[in-house]
Amino acid sequence: MTWTQEYVPLGSIALSALAAAIPMIIIFYLLAIRRSPGQVAGISALIAAFLVAVLVYKMPLNIAFLAALMGIAYGVFPIFWIVLTAIFIYNMTVETGKFDVIKNSIATITDDRRLQALLIAFAFGAFLEGAAGFGTPVAISAGMLVGLGFNPLYAAGLCLIANTAPVAFGGIGIPIIVAGQVTGIDTMKISQMVGRQLPFISVFIPIWLVVLMSGWKATKEVLPACLVAGISFAVVQFFSANYLGPELPDILSSLASIFSLTFFLQIWKPASIWRFPGEQAGKSKTSVLPTYSTTELVTAWGPFIILTVMVILWGLKPIKAVLDMPTLSIYVPGLHNLVTQVAPIAKAPTAMTAVYKINWLSAAGTALFIASILSAMILGVGPGQFFRILGKTFSQLTKPLITIPAVLGLAYIMNYSGMSSSLGLFLAGSGAFFPFFSAWLGWLGVFLTGSDTSANALFGNLQSVTAQQVGVDPTLTVAANSSGGVTGKMISPQSIAVATAATGLVGKEGDLFSFTVMHSIILAILVGIMTYLQAYALSWMIP
Repeated sequence: MTWTQEYVPLGSIALSALAAAIPMIIIFYLLAIRRSPGQVAGISALIAAFLVAVLVYKMPLNIAFLAALMGIAYGVFPIFWIVLTAIFIYNMTVETGKFDVIKNSIATITDDRRLQALLIAFAFGAFLEGAAGFGTPVAISAGMLVGLGFNPLYAAGLCLIANTAPVAFGGIGIPIIVAGQVTGIDTMKISQMVGRQLPFISVFIPIWLVVLMSGWKATKEVLPACLVAGISFAVVQFFSANYLGPELPDILSSLASIFSLTFFLQIWKPASIWRFPGEQAGKSKTSVLPTYSTTELVTAWGPFIILTVMVILWGLKPIKAVLDMPTLSIYVPGLHNLVTQVAPIAKAPTAMTAVYKINWLSAAGTALFIASILSAMILGVGPGQFFRILGKTFSQLTKPLITIPAVLGLAYIMNYSGMSSSLGLFLAGSGAFFPFFSAWLGWLGVFLTGSDTSANALFGNLQSVTAQQVGVDPTLTVAANSSGGVTGKMISPQSIAVATAATGLVGKEGDLFSFTVMHSIILAILVGIMTYLQAYALSWMIP
């Protein structure tokens, strides 16, 4: 028997949206105010969502349970699989002493903490986002910063904020491709519109990061480097998004930023070397660092070189098509095609599919696991040590193994019950101000799901339908869903859980949430203002 979603179960969209927001309010309260551990906040919000879905939205008990179970399953695989394998590779380099070589080789470029953050959190993190997405960049780059000596909270927070610039084009452009699929709008037009929004954010994210780390006075010392990193990224992001499509902007932009910044630092140095309070500041200590042979450097960097190559290969469409062939698709009985979406969320009554795909070979985590085997060979890690480090890594991540599935379960209940749609419809009722709130819809979607791709799938059609109703080009609002969504990534419970797992901050999710939440809100406001201006005053920017 099918069940049809009801988006106004309490007779008022405002009251219905307030009821739908209860799980979000709980998770905000527990993380930001009570500073509760992630697993406590995640489980509490999941239980609240289940109760609201069943008691308020009249979702059948068995369907609510299966929706939660499907989300939990996706939290284990592929999301936790990515986190586990990424941190496993990092742990191998630490156990074998090779991360010291990596640290020192980065310090030969610069041992200034501000510039290291630009290279790793911003530029290298963007590369990983473009190649893999789904938690990989934060897991890898935050772990690297901690290994370099960064305060774990700053390492995690900086990587989450830096990840704002590339998220919309992450995973070889999949968020934009999905937005095109659910709305029927040409994917290239959405790519072009996002490419006329995010570059403005990308220019000043490096400056934002450094100000957050060191204050404005210290930022002025490295302002030229910030501008090189940001402008090179933004220019290539604009060009590739507008003329090449959504697949390559992150890859090309990050490489442009890495090479531009590395070259610039060969001919320019800051007046002083900045380090965190408690570290010795002063002149560069690069001259006293040990020197390494080419073989030593290649061996130490080998795991991350292999990781990069594997992630790129796994993202190539012809290879991905072959790797997807053995994917096991499980049509969830009791849920598949038994929940019906109706207007305005869907153009016509549409049965929601419930297919749990075990893409065990094409998953990004599998690429990382194969990279870990190859890395073990070049690092000289034998089978015994390999499995010992893997076991240690798994033990390290037992709490995230609770948190991540819990927040995915929350997202799936809110999606299948119609709670997310109630929140979206409430924002969509803003009339002529909808272009401003369209960015907040994306922000909300990514907060709930941890994924710009999922946010576009969730709210893409609502954005398109509402834009037409208020007389705005739907290409703009669909793009704003993705551009606004990137600002919610840094506070998504899923992202927070990944970041704390990578930096040894498990149990401190509330501290990290508090660290990033204001930045998320400010950036969402900026994207909203930009979208509003593009809707009315700068409509010539819409392709």
